[in-house]
Amino acid sequence: MEWRCAGLGWPGGVPVLRWAGGRSSALVYGRVIGFRAVGERRCVGARGNPCPLRAVVPARATQARCPECARLDRAFSVAADGVPDDPRTYRVYLAWFGAGLVKVGITAEERGAVRLLEQGAVAFCWLGRGPLMAARRTEELLRAALGVPDRVPYARKRAVRGALPGWAERARELAELYRRAVVLEGWAEALQRVEFEAVDHSAAFGWGEAVGGAAAGAADGVVRELVDGGVVAGRLVSAAGPDLYLAVAAGRVLVVDTRVLVGWELVGVDAGAAAGGGVTVPVEAVRGAAGGSGSGSGGGGEQDGLF
Repeated sequence: MEWRCAGLGWPGGVPVLRWAGGRSSALVYGRVIGFRAVGERRCVGARGNPCPLRAVVPARATQARCPECARLDRAFSVAADGVPDDPRTYRVYLAWFGAGLVKVGITAEERGAVRLLEQGAVAFCWLGRGPLMAARRTEELLRAALGVPDRVPYARKRAVRGALPGWAERARELAELYRRAVVLEGWAEALQRVEFEAVDHSAAFGWGEAVGGAAAGAADGVVRELVDGGVVAGRLVSAAGPDLYLAVAAGRVLVVDTRVLVGWELVGVDAGAAAGGGVTVPVEAVRGAAGGSGSGSGGGGEQDGLF
């Protein structure tokens, strides 16, 4: 049975790895996990349809789609305004990633906070709710008036996680931006303001309740690509957005960007390799920390679960 990765999800506020065909693997903090990449990275298709060519895609791409499937996916994307007549209710939010690093965005109300977890928001608050285009217009107003972006690169999010202030500072920064946002003129009439409540994701990410300081999301390197036969293994200490934090050999912590796992067939490695924290794929530095790679052995045979 092939286990081809479909990405990291946050159903019910907990991280799981998803697989082509609808299966999923629970990710439990403190548990040793490990896998080996097999063959080539393949396009995952678009809008639930498989890629007719099963095209090979670059190892470092953050989306595992060939150009044709990427165009199809984008054409029906809410983010690209591909479905302006979407009848669902949307919410406008402020997402906090670190001191001074906040973005504004929108998400379907039915998804709750899942979108914020997927983005790696350490804390957030809702601003308003209403129809899609009203939410989109208000998002643009707030972005310009508050001087906050609507996108933040994952590299910046990772960089600030190593020195997070505590909960009081997070809530204070969100409260101040909320106060400025709700008094602005120009909100879409159809958008209803939502009462302020700051929500923290420290516990969901495995950092403990409202933790601050360097221990929260510090890492020594990041895995940004896989190679055929390459092994990634270690003890899962936390997760944030698409990132898994693994404790590996010599007391190091590596971030695995699961976006680059998507499209790869993965097989589990034996317990000894995983427990030893084997990493035989390229590792990049994070915030100037020295990156490196260790060694590990792959496991073979039939598997009925990955971890």
